[in-house]
Amino acid sequence: MQDERKTLDDRNRMTELERLRHSCAHVMATAILRLWPDAQFAAGPPVENGFYYDVDLQHRITPEDFPAIEAEMKKEIKANHTFEKVVVTREQAIQDSESGRLGGLSERPGNLSKFKLGNLEAIPDGEPITYFKNGDFIDLCAGPHVMRTGNVGAYKLTSVASAYYKGDEKNPQLQRIYGTAFKNKTELEAYFKMMEEAKRRDHRKIGAEMGLYTIDTEYTGPGLPLWLPKGGAVLEELEKLAKETEFAAGYVRVKTPHIAKEKMYLTSGHLPLLYADSMYPPMELKETKDAPAAERYYLKAMNCPHHHRIFAAEPRSYRDMPLRLAEYGTCYRYEQSGELFGLMRVRSLNMNDAHIYCTAEQFAQEFNAVNGMYLKYFKIFGIEKSVMRFSTHSKEGLGKKYVNEPELWIQTENMVRDVLKSSGINYVEVPNEAAFYGPKIDVQVWSVIGREFTLATNQVDFAVPRKFGLVYRDRDNTDKTPLCIHRAPLGTHERFIGFLIEHYAGNFPLWLAPEQVRVLTIGEEEPLVNYAKAIVQELRASMVRAEGDYSNDKINGKIQQAEQAKVHTMLVVGPRDMAANAVSVRVHGKGSLGAKPKAEVVAEILQAIRERRA
Repeated sequence: MQDERKTLDDRNRMTELERLRHSCAHVMATAILRLWPDAQFAAGPPVENGFYYDVDLQHRITPEDFPAIEAEMKKEIKANHTFEKVVVTREQAIQDSESGRLGGLSERPGNLSKFKLGNLEAIPDGEPITYFKNGDFIDLCAGPHVMRTGNVGAYKLTSVASAYYKGDEKNPQLQRIYGTAFKNKTELEAYFKMMEEAKRRDHRKIGAEMGLYTIDTEYTGPGLPLWLPKGGAVLEELEKLAKETEFAAGYVRVKTPHIAKEKMYLTSGHLPLLYADSMYPPMELKETKDAPAAERYYLKAMNCPHHHRIFAAEPRSYRDMPLRLAEYGTCYRYEQSGELFGLMRVRSLNMNDAHIYCTAEQFAQEFNAVNGMYLKYFKIFGIEKSVMRFSTHSKEGLGKKYVNEPELWIQTENMVRDVLKSSGINYVEVPNEAAFYGPKIDVQVWSVIGREFTLATNQVDFAVPRKFGLVYRDRDNTDKTPLCIHRAPLGTHERFIGFLIEHYAGNFPLWLAPEQVRVLTIGEEEPLVNYAKAIVQELRASMVRAEGDYSNDKINGKIQQAEQAKVHTMLVVGPRDMAANAVSVRVHGKGSLGAKPKAEVVAEILQAIRERRA
């Protein structure tokens, strides 16, 4: 999949911090050229947490080179050169690329700026061709930048990776040098402090330590998580929450197969072009030996076409609307191997999916209700910072990137915008990032340590129901096509549990904890063990995930083992507790809460789980 070039509109919307980081990438390129003048540069954009520049260089850059590069960067920043924009002709840009001047400190005879020539070809006719110059460094660049190199602020190089030119594996492999930059040293230090905490909370590390999931690349395959019993417990609790919430909101549950004929995705528009790169290759099957040709089946990459066929399975009336079809559906997407990352980027996804079929008059109420569901979940999981990222279409993309229905695009986007404004939801509007069939909302949340995650996506679909011929009989006895709201408030199990592991550092609240209660005995006398076992049985009878440790290990050792396993609540029982029909309560991370009557403790545990207390 090729890297997509930013449009001029995209660049004009760059934030102040993105401009600073873009400028820092140019400062880094200047520094690398002073150390290795033969370096050839490709692209150097700002990204989510910093910037990078792709470079072709015989010398293999390693983190050991970073101090020397940063020292040269410091000199360029101290020089306080102006970022000067120069408009040139295409012919001039070709000439400067052929002389090696572009992406260099001077002309470099025999060292063609080959990647700049490739970048030049991607600039459409009619768009201005511009350079940005700082000191001796000149680059083919549309900007924007800060005023001077001295405005770059605090910076640090972070890592080196490999990347194909323009993201295409058929192209040369380059070195990608990553760094980050902030307005000042205080912000830079705060960022690295957050990243250190993020390493401690890494869901891959904690997931392995707690025995939540495994990825067996040898037998199952990359990006295909296997949920272990403890991870399965978390997964089941999330499904239970979703099913209870959706039932109360009037959803009905459906179930669909994991594969479908090619016709399904040709009709929806996901094939042959829009989604083919993200789908597993087809299976070709003959239904009978003498069939003239094999039929093609695909693993489903999304649930919506299947739900559309469920809508079409029975005649529908306006009295049936809104129809809310919900499913925890398993989807399969062929993510590139280099993009796979723990639970955050996988190839098998269990999605908290639903599709709401409604009339235009019902849209505002339904969309508002979906937003309300998000807010409820945010409260349950202690998510204090969030924003809805409202993505719209662009006129230039109609008929290419987007369904060619300009009036419906404007109408639907206005409907979404009106709901967001009237509900007081915190949102930002981002042009030219909609789904191909309608506007979408990416739900951005921040973990407790301040890291941003994309939790889920809502989409409004005015096009695909029509492709499937979906209609309902309206009050005036005419057939009309419903609007479809795609929503998944809890996203996928994989991504959301990965987020929660970091958010809680594995210290899940009682209702979500893989092991909710462990009963620990002080001694192994038979009456005491029987007393402890009876407590475990009582809790398990109420579906509490309770275990017992009745070994002859010392109690401090038992407590330490339970703490390391992140057991939420420990009930310590000794002869005195048994005599008083009591237990001594410990909570993970909080220590001892003292001795309490057993019945009171059991009732409190059940109530806390029932209320899903944080």
